[in-house]
Amino acid sequence: MSAEQRRAMIVAAALPLVAEYGAAITTSQIARAAGIGEATIFRAFTDKEEVLAACMAEALSPGHVLNELASIPLDEPLEVRLAEAAEAMRAHLERIGMVIGNLHASGHRRQPTGEQPTQGNREASMNALRDGVTELIEPDRAALRLDPEKVSSIFLGMLFTQRRRPAGDGDPELTPQELVDVLLHGALNDPGIPR
Repeated sequence: MSAEQRRAMIVAAALPLVAEYGAAITTSQIARAAGIGEATIFRAFTDKEEVLAACMAEALSPGHVLNELASIPLDEPLEVRLAEAAEAMRAHLERIGMVIGNLHASGHRRQPTGEQPTQGNREASMNALRDGVTELIEPDRAALRLDPEKVSSIFLGMLFTQRRRPAGDGDPELTPQELVDVLLHGALNDPGIPR
C-alpha cells in the first residue's frame, strides 16, 4: 500500500468519527476504526491535527457527490434525475455540516495553512458541481426555456439557500421532489392563467 493509499484509508476510517465526535476523537479510536496500529497513523500523518485537516478537506471535496451525480441514469425523466441529484447534494452538504460543526463544537479552531480552503478551491468545487448537474439536465435541453447551465445554477442556488430547521419548527424544508417541482413548473397552480 502506498503512502497516499494509507492516508486515504485512515481518512476514510476517521471521517465518520470526526463527523460524530469532532476533535474529541483519539488516534487510538481512529486506529481501531481503520484496523491498524496507532503508530501507523503517525507514519502517514505528523499528528492528529493533520488527520483532522485531511478529514475536513475530504468532507469539503466534491468528488464523492460528483460520482453519485455521474451514476444517475440519463434515461430517467428529468424530474427523477434532479430529485436524485438533490438527495445526493443534501447528503454531501449534511456531511460537510456535521464534520465542520462537530469540529468547531469540540473546540477545534485551527486549520494548518496548507489545508485551508481557498476561494479558488471553492470556485472550482462549485463549477464542478454545476457541471455535474448540467450533464443531468442536458438531455432535456430542447424542452427548457433556459440553457441547462442556467437551470443548474438555479437548482444549486435553491439547494444551498434552504435554511436548516430544527425538528418541529413548523416550517418544514422543501423535499427534493417539491424543490424540483417548483424549479421545473413554478409555484403557481396554473402558470398559464393571468392574475
